[in-house]
Amino acid sequence: MANDGHSGTRNAVGAGAGIERARVVLWLFVAALAVRQVAAVLRLPPGRRLTDLEAWTGADGVLHLGDPLYATGKFTGTPFAGLVLKPLTRSAEESLGVAWTFGSLLLVVVLGLVVSRALPGTVSRRTSLLAAPVAISLLMLSLPIRNALHLGQTSIIPVLLVLLGCFTVRDPRGSGLLIGLGAALQPTVLLFVPLLWLTGRRRAALTGAATFVVCTALAWAVMARDSWTYWIHHVAGAGLGPHPDGLANQSLHGALLRFGLHGPLEIVVFLVLAVAVSVLALRRAARYAKDGQLLLAVAVTGCAAVAVSPTAWQHQLLWVLLAVVGRVGKRVADRMVWPAVVILVMTLPGTMLLPNMAALYPVRDNVVLLTALAAACAVPFLERTSPSWEAAVPTAYATPAPARWSRVPLLPFWRRVMARPNLLLELLAIRVGYSVYSHIRAAATGGRDTAEAHGRTVVSIEKALHIDIEHWANHAVVKIHWLESFFNFYYESFHFVVPLAILAVLYVRSPADYRWARTSLSFATLLGLVGFYFFPLAPPRLMPGLGFIDSVHGTQDLAHPDYGAMTAMTNQYAAMPSLHFGWALWCGIVVAVLVPKRWMKAVALLHPLFTVSAIIATANHWVLDAIGGATVVLLGFGLTYLLAGRRTLLAPVDRAGPEPAHPAAVPSQATGTV
Repeated sequence: MANDGHSGTRNAVGAGAGIERARVVLWLFVAALAVRQVAAVLRLPPGRRLTDLEAWTGADGVLHLGDPLYATGKFTGTPFAGLVLKPLTRSAEESLGVAWTFGSLLLVVVLGLVVSRALPGTVSRRTSLLAAPVAISLLMLSLPIRNALHLGQTSIIPVLLVLLGCFTVRDPRGSGLLIGLGAALQPTVLLFVPLLWLTGRRRAALTGAATFVVCTALAWAVMARDSWTYWIHHVAGAGLGPHPDGLANQSLHGALLRFGLHGPLEIVVFLVLAVAVSVLALRRAARYAKDGQLLLAVAVTGCAAVAVSPTAWQHQLLWVLLAVVGRVGKRVADRMVWPAVVILVMTLPGTMLLPNMAALYPVRDNVVLLTALAAACAVPFLERTSPSWEAAVPTAYATPAPARWSRVPLLPFWRRVMARPNLLLELLAIRVGYSVYSHIRAAATGGRDTAEAHGRTVVSIEKALHIDIEHWANHAVVKIHWLESFFNFYYESFHFVVPLAILAVLYVRSPADYRWARTSLSFATLLGLVGFYFFPLAPPRLMPGLGFIDSVHGTQDLAHPDYGAMTAMTNQYAAMPSLHFGWALWCGIVVAVLVPKRWMKAVALLHPLFTVSAIIATANHWVLDAIGGATVVLLGFGLTYLLAGRRTLLAPVDRAGPEPAHPAAVPSQATGTV
């Protein structure tokens, strides 16, 4: 018993030390993000940084005394915001820009601290210690904060005023005063006044409404012409700023304009939808507030404010990120779906989340609005009284079969899940992963001279090894029309289709094998990116003077290959290793390992055989590129084995309670390993 007590104490001390180390690392990450954000803003030339701030500062700023506030259309804030900001126009532009950037970062830190202390319910010590740096990091990485810092916008202030009024200031009048000031700066913040009323804070609600009226009236008295322009001519600022039908306007009004509605019909539809969204969101928010989830209630109301605002530019969308605190799903495995969706939507552009397909344009172009509407009206957030709030259905884990080496797996905490992963998360991970891969692949170029020099090195090595068959294969195939057409078709058609088809079948039929295969492919692709970055290589078809025929892309202008149409779409010098062959080899290995019949294994290996023939015959890769592709794939399988253990799994290990597994989720006890 004494030994057990000492062991438990040591484990507790070790866990505490681990949390402290993680906390230090996260705060260092926050500091690095802050330095990066400051540097990214201040390194830009004056004409490209803090562009919205420059619209009302300096001698020619639109807030210069005597000029109409909205003369140039660049200033989009309320007249009260203009009245508050007018004294700053006398500041020196350079010093104001630096101070504004550091001041905005300080507001982000305060915002993150308030959010981290407003988490609903009792939280663990680990959560309480790590919540603040995690919240600040997410805020700094989000598109609204990055956009606000770049433009020099004031959109952080209304969000902070509301949070301070809801969570920090206890006096009802002080709380209402802060929320009223936020509404005077951003009118849709007025939605928080009925939220206060519905949750029993009626004095705060009345104070907030009165503060808004007083601030607006004060601005009207001092700047009557500008107030008329904003509230009457532009209907609460609806016609200010960029085109309201542009993709930057993520409100219902902007979406309806993009869908082709205009004039009185669009106004009527917008007003009806705005009222419906506001009523439904406020009812949900009041329910969550009474349930003890005030931060979620604030997020739901803020998402409704985004949707019903006439204009909701990127720097005004911070409310959507706050919805990450909502709990969704009765299973532990599903708890990360909603937070992952919100974080991805708020940190990545829509083009990285969805493929470039016309049928998906309505979703891609309005992805933030759809997320805000979902949070405000549709997502079934759990209430704290729900049995699933704390006692969620646990995930069933399995252990890998014994490995050949005692130190495998190297990451014993990498617990293997037998159940099928969440489809939405997998699709998002595949899409975002491919977008990152494409961006890095396009950026990893050393220029034409370096790529051609590496090409000559490859030619020399292949000649020394007597494997320089590319020229012979290329000209031999071009002379046989049907064979040339076959290899051209094969090269263009199966690179993405076959791997995705295999992953889809494994996802449905054998989830555990799907995870193994997906992880191996991910490692191989990451290793391929390293090769692209450090060894840009001109493929045979772009090597001048060697006489190769580009049968797939047609005749290339080798005098200016850096500026050709193909190079504009993708990096033509990302040839080593050949992931075209590497992915095909991965397909052949996965199918050969998993299918039971020998003839099936042989058929599976035809795909990498045809692929390597196609990439060489069409002059798109060297033989050494194919060898490089095979190397990264084998290393991908090897890393998966070293880190996670063998592919085959033993029976599930119940560590947190029983979870009935779907029959399709339990893999067969195959004996083969890779």
